Amino acid sequence: MTFTNLSPPLTPLKELVHSLQGNGFAIISAEDVAQIAGAPLNQLLELNQFWDDLPRDPYLKDGGRYRFRRHASYEIKGDALTMVPHRAHWQSVDYNALHGGIERWFEPAQAQLTAKSAWQSLLLGLARALNGVKPATTWFVEAHQFRIDTTDGIGRPTPEGAHRDGVNFVAVFLLNRVGIKGGETRIFKAGGSAGLRFTLTQPWSLLLMNDERMIHESTPIQPLGPHGYRDTLVLTFRSNGFQDSPNHSQQ
Repeated sequence: MTFTNLSPPLTPLKELVHSLQGNGFAIISAEDVAQIAGAPLNQLLELNQFWDDLPRDPYLKDGGRYRFRRHASYEIKGDALTMVPHRAHWQSVDYNALHGGIERWFEPAQAQLTAKSAWQSLLLGLARALNGVKPATTWFVEAHQFRIDTTDGIGRPTPEGAHRDGVNFVAVFLLNRVGIKGGETRIFKAGGSAGLRFTLTQPWSLLLMNDERMIHESTPIQPLGPHGYRDTLVLTFRSNGFQDSPNHSQQ
């Protein structure tokens, strides 16, 4: 049986700012992501090994065992990247009806990953690109490492459904697809019904969205063999501080 993936309409790097301003999103090839990062693509691909060591997400309200993740937070001011003390990930129920309203303390990103120059230059390069769309004195950035697997026959990249994240920009990098079908990306205009569907398949290709204008989701994945999974990196950029619980706590 043949499964058809709809190829994403790629945005040339020189049109990145124009596309974000006009369309609310851009889809960037891995080669152009490497240019944004100022790092060779092979150095980005070397980061994939750190997705083999993600703890299971203990907060899934659907009882699933399919999501694994780690989390890190940064402040970016100009060309200065600062990791902030480990903090909870929090969203209001306005943006995440399923898991919003609670502090979720995920295990931190591995020190070996965050020390990599390619990792750091990726965050800084993307911040520079976004400053061309919306200049910010400080970007408050959250980094989420995700693996969705097919332990129970199906994995849900977005169990909360189509959503916004309550930030300025969302970057979704596809790192790997192994032995799966599904995982189609769907994006919609927040103010209307116009939408686009496609499947990211190239390792380190990127969907970059203006979160104030776009709603997004990914369809469930199913295995084609004994064990399938989909790895992604999600970076969120917010210019007016991190989203914090009204009852903000520290570990």
